[in-house]
Formats: sequence, structure tokens, C-alpha cells
Amino acid sequence: MFAFVATSSIVGDSVVKGIAALILGLGIATIGIDPTTGVERATLGVQELFDGISLVTVTVAILALGEVFYVASRIRRDPTVRAMKTTGRPWLSPAEFKEAAPAWARGTAIGLPFGVIPVGGSEVPTFMAYSLERRLDRRRKEPRFGRGAIRGLAAPEAAGNATTGTAMGALLALGLPVSATAAIMLAAFRQYGLQPGPLLFDRAPDLVWSLLASFFVAMIVLLIINLPFAQLWAKLLLIPAPYLYGGIAVFCGLGVYALSNSTFDLLMLLFIALIGFAMRRHDMPLAPLMIGMVLGPLAETSLRDALLSSAGDYGVLVASPITWLLYGVLLIVVLFTLRARVRQRTSQDI
Repeated sequence: MFAFVATSSIVGDSVVKGIAALILGLGIATIGIDPTTGVERATLGVQELFDGISLVTVTVAILALGEVFYVASRIRRDPTVRAMKTTGRPWLSPAEFKEAAPAWARGTAIGLPFGVIPVGGSEVPTFMAYSLERRLDRRRKEPRFGRGAIRGLAAPEAAGNATTGTAMGALLALGLPVSATAAIMLAAFRQYGLQPGPLLFDRAPDLVWSLLASFFVAMIVLLIINLPFAQLWAKLLLIPAPYLYGGIAVFCGLGVYALSNSTFDLLMLLFIALIGFAMRRHDMPLAPLMIGMVLGPLAETSLRDALLSSAGDYGVLVASPITWLLYGVLLIVVLFTLRARVRQRTSQDI
């Protein structure tokens, strides 16, 4: 509930559009066979939908192919979406470092708590950090978003990195997988007879400290690899727009087809991409849809488990001090969001 409401109210400029996108994501997540009762849901009798719609298909359609349709449709109208020439250095200047430092701090502060909150990974704090920087940029005398704002990149990356690090700590110390990646690692630990948690540091200290040391080694290796190749990857923007968008569309189709070897999934990819295009066209945020798609099955399963354990008593959802705390934090987030919206509308009226 915290992830659903917080994402819908914070990400995007309209709460109504955010909730609509969330409901759409939850609706897509419910398509298929009910895992508990075995009843068909929203399949329209199509056998290919009995297993539901793949998260990979939705992700590629919404975030990649739908974005290609949107950018390609506005390439002649909006000059800001044209590819910019790549110039610069493989490192930050002192002025750029000073510009990015506050965004790094804000992104890290946003990402750290989400490392122990099961909201599906770093997607939520990443979008929240970007949305915050975009709003702060609007208050500046010379807004930079849309013309190469370094804060728009620094804050989301810092939020994602902070969430990933905290999530790994929660996995090792508490045995709590709060993202898909952490869940996969938890399964790998169990395959080797290891149970992440407080006792893991005593039972397998060599493994734990070697894993932590590998993180530092990986950061250094990635830095060495990315510094000389960053400008090379940036030169992809110099490819003519029709070839670039056509190539992206082809790879989107190849990726989905290679996953399922099904023509139906290609048609579904195109259909959902058109939905993503319509959402971008009407300024509807994409993050709530993805969050609803990722967390919808988890929320449904958790709700059913809670009701089964309480013999159908909905009071179990508010019977714990932990739930009171989470609802209180959620209420504070909503109130702050409403306060910011009221201030924004008041300033526009003035």
C-alpha cells in the first residue's frame, strides 16, 4: 500500500493520472489464471493469456517501444528531443561536481530507506528522485531540464545505488529480499544450504566478507571499464533518428520473441506499446503502471495469506503496531504531497 499510494501521489504532476496508471498496471497483473482458485481472469478465452502477460513484455513495451513511438512522433515538433552532439570529458569538472553534489545527497537520502521496504527494487526511489529534481529545477531562474541537466542523472543514479546497497545489507543481515534481484540471490543462497540472516555472519563468514569485498572490486572494475567507453556509447546518438528508432524497435521485438518464441507476444508488445504511447502523449506517469505490474501479484498473495490466517477478518490489516507505523508514514507522505500541490496551485493563481 505504501508503494502504491506513494508512487501514485508523488510521481507525476497529477494524482488522478498516477492512480489511473497504477490501476492499469494492477489490471494487467491480474490477467491469467488465478493461482489460488484456478479461475480465468480477463483472458477473454484466449489461451495465450492463461499464463498472464510477461513482465518483460510489459517493460519493453512501455519503457522502450512506447517511448520510441512517442519520441518519433514529436521529432519534427519538439527540437529538444533531437539527438545532441556528444562533447565533453570522461570526468567531472569542479563546477559540474559542485552542481551534482546536492543531487547525489538528495538521491542517496531517498534511496536508503527503500532498501528495506519491499517496493520491488530501485524503480520507486529512482523515479521519486528524478521527480524531485525536476520540481526543484522549475524553481530555478534558468531551468536546465530538457537541455542537459546533470542533476537529472545524478539524483536517480544515487538513489538506485543507495537502494541496491541497503537491499544487500537487508538480505544478508535480515534475510529480507526486497527486490527481484535480492530474491534471486536468496534462492541461490538456499541452493547451497545457506540461510541469510543474523547467523549467516557466524556460520559462513568467509562467504559474507568475500561477497562484500567483491562489491568494492566490482565498483573499481566498472569505473575502469566505463570511463574510456562512456563517450563511445554516447556516440550512438549520432545515428540518424529513423535508423536509431528502427533499430531499437527491432531489438525490442527480437528480445520478446526470443523469450517466448510466440507471435502472439509480438502482437501484445505492439498493443501495450501503443498504450504506453498514449500515456506519454497525455502526460500520464509510467512508474505507477510498472509498480502495479511488479507488486500486484505480491500484494494479492500477501492479502490472501493475511485473510486466510485470520479466518477472513480484515481487522488483521490494522491490528499490528508495525501497520500503524507504516500507515502513519504513508499519511505524512500524502499530506506533504497535498501541501506541495496546494502551494503550487496558489503560486500559479497569483
